[in-house]
Amino acid sequence: MFVIGDYIVHPMHGAGVIENIVNKRINGDEREYYVLKLPVGDMVVMVPVAGCECIGVRPVVSRDEALEILNAFPNIEISMTQNWNKRYRENMGKIKSGNLLEVSEVVKGLMCRDVERGLSTGERKMLHSAKQILISELVIALDTNYGQIEEKLSSSI
Repeated sequence: MFVIGDYIVHPMHGAGVIENIVNKRINGDEREYYVLKLPVGDMVVMVPVAGCECIGVRPVVSRDEALEILNAFPNIEISMTQNWNKRYRENMGKIKSGNLLEVSEVVKGLMCRDVERGLSTGERKMLHSAKQILISELVIALDTNYGQIEEKLSSSI
């Protein structure tokens, strides 16, 4: 169980800090929720404590792991299928995995595709979400700011 002040990652929303733990009654069931404050976009997410493991909520990676991922980004091999639908499903699976290296693959792949051919509206939204997930965790793990990480990623493709 996490405590107030812990930095955690929600696979679909990114990294943030637990601001509070509250009990809420929803549809007649009272449950305990983490109130997760995300630094990107000042968003607040309520995550059911009992469902954290199932959802894939985990602690933020260490500083060393974050540096490893950031330094590996330029060398990530990308191979994306030409079929938009299949590519979208594969990328969504990588994002939902919560694995930061797989999210990095999605970000790099879509950034490269955007430069080469442009992106559809759906893939543009996916790139935005994946970047937010990746950068939010790196910002916390490396104690830096969003702009610096985004610049480093952009200059790596």
